[in-house]
Amino acid sequence: MEKRFESKVEQAFYELSGMQEMTAQIPYVTVDNFPKLGLMTSLRFLEWAEQNPNGVISLPTGKTPEYFIKYTQFLLENWENEKGIEIRSQYGLGDMAKPDLSGLQFVQIDEFYPIDPRQHNSFYNYVMKYYIEGFGLKKENALLINSEEIPLVDNKSFLEVFPDYNIDLSLRYREATSEVEKMQQDSIFMIDNWCTQYEQKIREKGGIGFFLGGIGPDGHIAFNTRGSDHYSTTRLTKTNFETQAVAAGDLGGIEVSRNRLVITIGLDTITHDKDAVSIIFAAGEAKADIVKGSLESKPDAVYPASVLQRQKNSRFYLTTGAACKLTDSVNQYYKEGEWTQTKTEKAVIDLCQKLNKYGHHLTLEDLKADPYTSQIPNLSEDTVQLVIDAIQNKLEKGMKADNDEVIYHTGPHHDDIMLGIMPYTNRQMRSASNEIHFSVLTSGFTAVTNGFIIGVLKECQEFIAKGQVQMLEYPDFFEAGYDKKWDKDVSHFLNSVAERNENGKRRGLCHRVIRSIVGIWKVQDKFHLNKVIASVIGELESSYDGGKNSPEVQKMKGMVREFEEELVWGHFGVPVNNVHHLRLGFYKGDIFTELPEKNRDMLPVLEEFRKYKPTTISLAMDPEGSGPDTHYKVLQAIAGAVKEWGEEEDLSKLRIIGYRNVWFKYHPADADYIVPVSLNSLDVLENSFTECYMSQVNASFPSYEYDGKFNELTQKVWVQQLKQIQLLLGKNFFYENNHPLVRATHGLVYMKEMTADEFVTMAKDLEKAVEENPF
Repeated sequence: MEKRFESKVEQAFYELSGMQEMTAQIPYVTVDNFPKLGLMTSLRFLEWAEQNPNGVISLPTGKTPEYFIKYTQFLLENWENEKGIEIRSQYGLGDMAKPDLSGLQFVQIDEFYPIDPRQHNSFYNYVMKYYIEGFGLKKENALLINSEEIPLVDNKSFLEVFPDYNIDLSLRYREATSEVEKMQQDSIFMIDNWCTQYEQKIREKGGIGFFLGGIGPDGHIAFNTRGSDHYSTTRLTKTNFETQAVAAGDLGGIEVSRNRLVITIGLDTITHDKDAVSIIFAAGEAKADIVKGSLESKPDAVYPASVLQRQKNSRFYLTTGAACKLTDSVNQYYKEGEWTQTKTEKAVIDLCQKLNKYGHHLTLEDLKADPYTSQIPNLSEDTVQLVIDAIQNKLEKGMKADNDEVIYHTGPHHDDIMLGIMPYTNRQMRSASNEIHFSVLTSGFTAVTNGFIIGVLKECQEFIAKGQVQMLEYPDFFEAGYDKKWDKDVSHFLNSVAERNENGKRRGLCHRVIRSIVGIWKVQDKFHLNKVIASVIGELESSYDGGKNSPEVQKMKGMVREFEEELVWGHFGVPVNNVHHLRLGFYKGDIFTELPEKNRDMLPVLEEFRKYKPTTISLAMDPEGSGPDTHYKVLQAIAGAVKEWGEEEDLSKLRIIGYRNVWFKYHPADADYIVPVSLNSLDVLENSFTECYMSQVNASFPSYEYDGKFNELTQKVWVQQLKQIQLLLGKNFFYENNHPLVRATHGLVYMKEMTADEFVTMAKDLEKAVEENPF
């Protein structure tokens, strides 16, 4: 393969990628998986640092840099060890001296404003922990954004000037109407001056020499959101909804991030040094559209990262999923290897979209004129009909009833199963011959806000004071009774739903929360119970939004989510014993969730399989971490369990069903099952989500794609998937169909089926990626 890159690291990974052409506006390199993305980025950074020991660097915060940070620390600590030498030699740095990072000058990319720098969710704290301390950089060589050190009027603190954290930037352009507004207005201009000075200090250093950043769902780099001026500099600014949704997890909810401003370096700040190395890295199919737009567009305000075209050393580092919609990738997909039925389906379905033509209107001339359908072997007038037949067969499979099955549905988080395949599970539960289990593999406590729990605990206090928690009077309640009759809580709550009794629903929730508190804190009596509740309220009220809770509060929040999951499936008569809460140990609420461990995380899943012996297992199929990294790590644990179980049992008849949800979607050509979704199914989705996921109805942690509840976004996805298939099959296929289920279709769910061997083979790449991690 010809040499394309001056960097030995980039050239080595480029050769391994098997890429045949590169026509994008900015060069890019692809890798197979998320951990390898971090390895490539780490090696390139160390290569640059060795050549520029006093250079200016700017490194990212958040979850994406996890493996970049871990590999950098490992390589620095093991440079001359066997494993370190092996890694360096494999990627072109075998003869390179160990770089000394202590002379590097660091520039913080961005920060929420205002925010206490001591909070674990401040970017200042992240930089200090992972870069200044973690990489051995010198703080005196760093330009940092510390909210407490940015001067305001009369040397006041930011809480004195902006007591509710809200900053009204219209004060830049209008007259202040009160003394408070005048103080805030003057302070805003002082912040603006600080930003100008920050920019000047960067320029005095010659600009940023090595920039590494992620890319947001709207294409933002740093906090330069869609529409940012390509000549922007460091500034205090608002963000857009997509960015606020992503930041909600850091700040404790969209309610907080929607009103929090940011300080960010600008696009011109990043590109000031024309010889700089600027790298954007991205993983997963969820980033594929924005990656394509950013790489294949001329400089455009809609795609902030397109500004990197100014620099000859700008690069994108991508997983194959993130690169899958690039023209180069699509061309290579159709050119390489044998031609498959999947390629034919994908080419024809996409052509319908490109031409906005129904399948039966496509002509042979249309097929011959398209660069992809023209490659279909034995192209003829019958080609489109063969694709139509194949999709109809998938639809028939999606309507086929399951009977006499042991079905074990898994979800990384609570609500993942519902948002992925609820119309499918609904039909399975109509057959009494099926034994059905729902298993959530992580606690999910991070999705419950402090404000929600405080409200529930205060309601508990009120119900106790009114004598409306009768179970507290049972003689053995605090010894053993609290751990019984969990199904009664579910029944009580759902009866109240049927009665439209809001007070009854809240009592039902409080009953379960009280049971949880008694078990977690080993409560001895009613006095002790009231004392614990008051203490927890005090702890939460004194905590900052997004702060890490104590292990006890984390467990209590997780048990609220577990109750919500039991309520959803209780709609269909599923008993509490068939809703499993595995609480895998890697999930601890830290910035970086730990890697799955065999004994801690895989064996509990394996024990479930041994116990229930499922004939069908469903799971969120996210091998590249397109959605939350929990999806990716849960998949690793399930894959390891299936592999181990396969060494004990004959799994030749085991079905593995992969689903996707709001984070990323299947192409219908990649799916094996297409499941009809009726209006009735959509009503069940809406009602059960709204009634049962009480901690989620305010959408504190929404998807960047939709400002609202996840079930509403799910409905939107399923309806879009129907439109995709309608364009191939024709709308009349549905409303004139002989099958009532097809006639009632108003959305579609896509699923993929695998045998155990196929799944384990797919998972071997994941397993290898995990095993290759030296830390």
